Amino acid sequence: MDSATILDELLSLLQAQNIPIRRVSLGGEGGGLCKVRGQDVFFVDTQADSADTVAKCAESLAKVMDIEKVYIRPEIREILEKYRGGT
Repeated sequence: MDSATILDELLSLLQAQNIPIRRVSLGGEGGGLCKVRGQDVFFVDTQADSADTVAKCAESLAKVMDIEKVYIRPEIREILEKYRGGT
């Protein structure tokens, strides 16, 4: 599974948690989760490569989602578990 496909799956999981996704140019850092007017929003840095954004997205999901209560494809679950452990 390539990083673009993984990113799409992770972004879909964020949206399923009612977290809006915004795609903006942020200088290549990968974006991340932040609160805007009291609501979580995930920013995708359009200048970052997919692998960096995958990492930021997985870190964010590990904070806002209980992955034990939802079916997640095994490849995606493995990535989330890596970031849930703080590594």
